[in-house]
Amino acid sequence: MNTNIEPFAIVTIPACNEADRIERCIAALAVQRDRFGAPLTADAFEILVFANNCTDGTSGVARRFADSVPQRVVVIEEELPSEMANAGWARKRAMDLAADRLDALGPGGVIMSTDADSCVGPAWFSSNLHELANGVECVAGYIDAEPLEIVSLGRDFLSRGRLEDTYLSLAAEIIARCDPRAHDPWPNHRVSSGASLAVAVAAYRAIGGLPARALGEDAALTSALDEAGFKVRHSLDVVVQTSCRILGRAPGGAADTMQRRLADLNAPCDDDLEPALQIARRAMYRSLFRRAWQSALEDGPMSARLCIPSDFVRHLRAEEATLREAWEAVSGRSPVLTVHRTLRPSELPRQIAIARMIVASLRAAAITRTAAPGGRLHREGSGEPELA
Repeated sequence: MNTNIEPFAIVTIPACNEADRIERCIAALAVQRDRFGAPLTADAFEILVFANNCTDGTSGVARRFADSVPQRVVVIEEELPSEMANAGWARKRAMDLAADRLDALGPGGVIMSTDADSCVGPAWFSSNLHELANGVECVAGYIDAEPLEIVSLGRDFLSRGRLEDTYLSLAAEIIARCDPRAHDPWPNHRVSSGASLAVAVAAYRAIGGLPARALGEDAALTSALDEAGFKVRHSLDVVVQTSCRILGRAPGGAADTMQRRLADLNAPCDDDLEPALQIARRAMYRSLFRRAWQSALEDGPMSARLCIPSDFVRHLRAEEATLREAWEAVSGRSPVLTVHRTLRPSELPRQIAIARMIVASLRAAAITRTAAPGGRLHREGSGEPELA
């Protein structure tokens, strides 16, 4: 990629009382380079700081610091009503404002999002555009912890985080191999965070913009895009470092989770960290269900495998359920899929060992499949690993 990057993009930063951190966030954007190390031109993108409900002078700090950076920095101040004064609505407002500005410049624009307590990597912007140029409409970047902050929380807390990250990586590979998506191949990750999102304006408009909710708006965005047929890439090349503060701005958010885990180092992991065999089983059935649903295949064999009534899927089709709605309904009804037990850190070493065995099996199967004539497996069967 050259340094004269198209299409034009706006990086949005929702900020509430971030006077202490907003300069670092903007500075990380100011020194963006292309994927070969050359600095980007000043007009490669615009920075939009949406200072909402601030009482600490965040907007003034951002405006003064704007004189130090090459990019155009637009600071918009608003006082959101109490029912909207939360992280989700602030991000939506910021991205909607960016979409309006980009619409005025013509088609082909890109909205990007990060957080005021985060610092994007030096090639964050160009890596986002590189992924978008490969045919996807949205890129969810990889979120890493700010090194000094997470280390300062103590050796035991860091050890817990390293265990979880190891298991998350293995889980991502299992899912990518058991439920492959051509536009989001392994290596990838499974997180959709507002600290690193990039979305084409056309796709953003097509789904009605960022879903309006106080929390989880970022994951809701990628889910809505996927449901509408747009391609979402979870890229490991797009990296952001975010704070590990335990006094956050959003009740129920990441800071509250960190507080609980600091108080109890064996507190439950995230809900999606299931036992490894169940992760693989769920991914394989989701892949099979997606193909059956999209191809309108006969429902009987799938219903039998999932141990659900033979007419259950047929009723979902008659009700014109979307793929996501159908899968959620089937997951809640099937005893094969509803066995859901959230793990604790003390259980992770054993689950990591199991996950590594599953990954080794899946990799071996992929090699065999690739080496076989015509891409077929030498052994009988579908190529799906059998899980007890």
